[in-house]
Amino acid sequence: MSRTKTHVKKGDQVEIITGAHKGKQGTVLSVNAAKSQVVVEGARPVKKATRRSEADPDGGIKTIDGSVHISNVKKLG
Repeated sequence: MSRTKTHVKKGDQVEIITGAHKGKQGTVLSVNAAKSQVVVEGARPVKKATRRSEADPDGGIKTIDGSVHISNVKKLG
């Protein structure tokens, strides 16, 4: 099983260089090399509906960080 090499890893500071969220900066929360996706903290907020559960008794609509294609981010410093 081979690993896909990426230019960023979890914890790196990155900037989004293209798209609607261009110029936003944040920390990489996760990297999915197989899908070429990264999740950047605070860069692309997405609304998600959640069901009620023991962990979240209210359920409802939550705001989470969405993924960005890895080619659209630039590592800082």
